[in-house]
Amino acid sequence: MEAMRRKLVWSERKNFQGWVCTECAWKFNPFGPVVGQSLEEMKSRYEKQRDAEFRSHVCAEHPRVTKNPS
Repeated sequence: MEAMRRKLVWSERKNFQGWVCTECAWKFNPFGPVVGQSLEEMKSRYEKQRDAEFRSHVCAEHPRVTKNPS
């Protein structure tokens, strides 16, 4: 059920710009440079890697840090 609600969205924060999950603290961090014979191939590989990692991540393994109100 949780996988149905979460979405991959672009986020711009103070120290991070990139793709994140709406339901947890997961962020997409590509491993290594994107390679390919053309810009289109590089874009396709990046998107495949991003989408595969998003689909396979487990939100419970990336809890959001909450500030403790004192």
